[in-house]
Amino acid sequence: MGFEARTDTHAGHVRVTLAGECDLAVREQLHTILEDAVRSAPLVVVDLAAVDFLDSSGVHGLIVAHHAASARGGRVTVVNPTGAVAAVLDITGVGELLGPAAAPADDPARADG
Repeated sequence: MGFEARTDTHAGHVRVTLAGECDLAVREQLHTILEDAVRSAPLVVVDLAAVDFLDSSGVHGLIVAHHAASARGGRVTVVNPTGAVAAVLDITGVGELLGPAAAPADDPARADG
């Protein structure tokens, strides 16, 4: 399976759903998608449920997006990692760094601000 990405904009956050392999071959595409998401909302939720491979390039893209969001007072979080992808996030500490936040709908006032 190749790489696919879909971005859905919601009130107060953007959900980026990734699928396939996040590796060196798609590094620039991943960077652009996450950069655009960080610019458009204070919270970016990256859904990794359909990602079956994540290498250091993918991890780097997530960390770069995290730093960009933090610089803007925002946050990037990852949800639904499974199997080897979850293991890579755990081993690198990125899973803890970008662990899920409360769902945006749980605190509408905070999501708006």
